[in-house]
Amino acid sequence: MPENRRLPNGFNLVPPPGWDVIPLHTGTEEAMDRIVRKAVAKLPAGFPKDDIPKARLKLAQEMKKVVRRARAKGGMTLYLPTERLHGVALPVSIVASEPIEIPRVRPQSGPGAVLAALASVTPGAETRELDGTAALRSERDVPADPSKGVDVAHRRVEYFVPVPYSAPDKYLTFSFSALIASGSDPAFYDTLVELFDAVMGTFRWSYA
Repeated sequence: MPENRRLPNGFNLVPPPGWDVIPLHTGTEEAMDRIVRKAVAKLPAGFPKDDIPKARLKLAQEMKKVVRRARAKGGMTLYLPTERLHGVALPVSIVASEPIEIPRVRPQSGPGAVLAALASVTPGAETRELDGTAALRSERDVPADPSKGVDVAHRRVEYFVPVPYSAPDKYLTFSFSALIASGSDPAFYDTLVELFDAVMGTFRWSYA
């Protein structure tokens, strides 16, 4: 059977330069420790030595908070920018979530019908192709609502991707989130979304 007719056993995604990958099943603590050490090593030369332990603790706490949220969403891999871009710390993250099973709309309908059904009820949804697989992309601004656990407004973009030849049908979700600061320029977030779309353009199924 040719490769494009086989069930993939994973995927590859290339994050931008200055980003790190945190696995959320095994190796999470090691990845967080590596990122914190790297951040501390890049503190300015004049940074007070007595404040380094406090800075390290704060970074570790922030990392754990982000990891906890990603896991709560069923995340299996977290992608974070850990270096500043032109002096700016990007308030963004990408979470790849565990495959989920969704029953077919009709016994012989296939994933295409599921994507169409979701598109009909998802604002801003459109179809994109990722490594030969039709996927659903959606984008929206999520307002702050502490009652729903949303402390800060953010721009959210999601890709919903069927796993080829999975039985029962399984789907991956890639979720991008950019925190929206009050009074900020919307064009800045449009640029961040373009960055995420470019990252998703590197998506490839793996068969190894």
